[in-house]
Amino acid sequence: MAILERHDTGAVAHLHMTAPERLNALSDEMLAALQDQFDLLREDRDIRAVILSGAGKAFCAGHDLKQMTQARQAPDGGRAYFTDLFDRCAAMMLSIRALPQPVIARVHGIATAAGCQLVASCDMAVAAEDTRFGVNGVNIGLFCSTPMVALSRNIPRKQAFEMLTTGGFIDAPRAAALGLINRAVPSDRLEEETDALARQVADKLAAAVKVGKQAFYTQAEMGLAEAYDYTGRVMVENMLFRDTEEGIAAFLDKRPPDWTQ
Repeated sequence: MAILERHDTGAVAHLHMTAPERLNALSDEMLAALQDQFDLLREDRDIRAVILSGAGKAFCAGHDLKQMTQARQAPDGGRAYFTDLFDRCAAMMLSIRALPQPVIARVHGIATAAGCQLVASCDMAVAAEDTRFGVNGVNIGLFCSTPMVALSRNIPRKQAFEMLTTGGFIDAPRAAALGLINRAVPSDRLEEETDALARQVADKLAAAVKVGKQAFYTQAEMGLAEAYDYTGRVMVENMLFRDTEEGIAAFLDKRPPDWTQ
C-alpha cells in the first residue's frame, strides 16, 4: 500500500495519509509523497479543492522520531540531515499556500508537533470533537520552533506560547474557538461535513478563488494602506475576467452562471 493515497471525486482531490502504524508521521517518505502530490495539484486545472486526511487513530503525530534518532548516529551528529529535514518540511508546508486550490484538513484523533503545524498550514480545517491538538516537543526537550511559525499565525500569541511552553493539549472545541480549525463536529459527521465544505468551495469560479487565495495571504503580511492598494489592483484584474462578467450578469438575471472554467 502506498504511504499516501489519492482519489478524486469530481473537482475535489482527496489525499489520505496511510501509515497508521506510525500515526501518519511526517517521515522522509511521507514528506516526499505529500510534496509530489502538491506539485501535481498545482498544475491540475480540474481540481478546485483538496481534502487532506489520515488513516488509523490519528491524523498526524509529527516528525518520525525513529528516523531522527537514527540520524544522530552520523559523524556530524545529524546536523546535515536535520537541516535538510526541516528545509524539506518547510517547503512542503509552503506548497500548501502556493496551491491555487484551497486545502482542507480533515482531522481526527491527535495532531501533534509537525502534525499540528500541518493543520495550521492548511487553508481550512474540520475536526472531530474528540480530537486533541498539541505542539508537545518541549516535553522531550525539543521546542516546536518550526510548528510555531504556522501555529502563531493561526491563534493568538499568548495561547500559542502557552501550548509551546507547557506541551499541553487543547481539544477541538477550544481549537475552533482560537481559530486553529474552522469547526468541531461529531465524529460520525466528520467526513460528511468536510466533504460538504470542499464541494461548496469547488462550486465557485476557480480563477476567482485562485487569485483570492493568493491575495488573502499576501495582504496579510502588509500594512493597512499597502494592503488596500494591492487588493484594489487584484479586484480590478478579477473584474475583467470574462467569467466574472458572466457571474454578475447571471446574478442580475437571477439565473445560474454559465462559466467557462
